[in-house]
Parts: sequence; structure tokens; C-alpha cells
Amino acid sequence: MKIGTVLQLEVVQSGKNRNREAKKYRCKVIDKNEQNLYIDLPVDTKSKKTAFFAKGTIFDVTFIDSDEIIYQFRSKLVAKVKGKIPALAIQLPGNNIRRIQRRNYARVETAVDVAVHSDQNLFSPFTTVTNDISGGGLSIIVPKNQILKGELAEIWMVLAMANGQFVYPNVRAKLVHEKRGNSGIYIVSFQFLALDVKTEQWIIRFCFEKQREARKKQIFHR
Repeated sequence: MKIGTVLQLEVVQSGKNRNREAKKYRCKVIDKNEQNLYIDLPVDTKSKKTAFFAKGTIFDVTFIDSDEIIYQFRSKLVAKVKGKIPALAIQLPGNNIRRIQRRNYARVETAVDVAVHSDQNLFSPFTTVTNDISGGGLSIIVPKNQILKGELAEIWMVLAMANGQFVYPNVRAKLVHEKRGNSGIYIVSFQFLALDVKTEQWIIRFCFEKQREARKKQIFHR
């Protein structure tokens, strides 16, 4: 695991808190030694506020390596480090690390250009933008007066990666939710169906890059 690797943390819940929705926090590896990883202060992915934890807190830690593979391990907060940059020390996983495939990994609010086609020719193709996107699905803003029929759709996306590369995933998706958003905007959510590994990795990587970009902006404006 390299310095600069972005981590997602979830507090391991127990007892009466076990059924609560787990909050997710983002941080970055800033140093390491043979026993510990040193991370900057985690930020709640929803509220964007810095989070504080007691010594001994147990986390499930998830990250993507340089080959775009997702890994997860369990760790414990062992120390709070004071210095120029406040940090936390968490235990290295040793051999207790596992590769995972996790579709609803990181949902980010961002406008991605998409083209939507009916899987059964039930409506005319149209173009729009996403409301949000994750490794497991996306929601789109449906243009005014656009008719959307049936459950299945084929969706083309334009993902602008941080390195300047453009990727054009083509996915089949199932309509799972409809709602009226702010100002009466019509938003429809889709779940991806049978993504191939490469496409899933591109989408997850895009989501991570967008979260990292948002984090940098937040730090800059503090």
C-alpha cells in the first residue's frame, strides 16, 4: 500500500448500534512503518466534516490498488499523532486482507453525460446527465416531456478520468426507483446488470477520483 492511497473507513458496529446505517469516511495514507499506517483525519463522505474517533475504535478499511482491484481489511485505531499534520495511527493488516467485489461502493454526485436507449424499443433514445453514480448504478435527470417506459435500458456514459483519458462504458441497467427532486426535476435510478470486471473497475475508479477531487477542494477552501 503506497503513501497517498485513498482509504474508505467504516466503524465496526456492535450491540444495539448494529442495525444502524454505517457511515463512511475517507482519508489518505500519509506514512507507514512495520506496524502501522498513518492516515490524515477522516472526513464523513456525506457531511464532509472531519470525524473524530476514540482510541481502540475498530474499522473495516477498503481501498483500490494500482491495478484497480478492491481490497478490504479490519484495523484498529492505536494512537492519535500530534504534529504539523494531525494524524491517526491504525494497525497494518498483515496477511488478513481480502480481495472483494463490491458494487455499491462509492456514490458521488456528479454530472456525467449519458445516452439512454430502451432495451425493448419502448421509448426513443435520449441524452441527459447523471444526478449521481456509483459502482452499482446511477441516477439520471430525465428531460422534460421525455417518456420513459419499461424496466430495462442500455446506457452509454462518458467518463472523464483525472489523467485526461476519456472512457465510454456501455451498460445494461434496470430501473429501480423514480422520484421528483428539487424544483420538480424528475430523477430515475438504475441498477447496473452483469457488469464485466473492466467496466466496473473504470466506474469505481472514476468515483474515487471524483471523491478525491471534492476532498481537495474542501481542504483548499477551509
